[in-house]
Amino acid sequence: MSSKYLPETTAYVRITQHSWNHGKIEGEVRAATYEWQFQWRFRQGQLLIQPSLGRALILEPLSRFLERCDYQLEPGGDYEFTLRANL
Repeated sequence: MSSKYLPETTAYVRITQHSWNHGKIEGEVRAATYEWQFQWRFRQGQLLIQPSLGRALILEPLSRFLERCDYQLEPGGDYEFTLRANL
């Protein structure tokens, strides 16, 4: 199946805090009608997402995005990635 037939939703990420000393990145993510706050404690490999509504939809894709781009993310920065799903 060609990728042009797969469902897609764009997720928008804003980094609100970043601390290498404390080992965490905080921010917001929006996709379709959903909005979440997240805290990624990268030293522990822990990603916390609130609220719980729709959390299962964004947990894995957001985790992959953060791991792939962590050194490029800056407070106040706006980023986006594509989910292979319709939300």
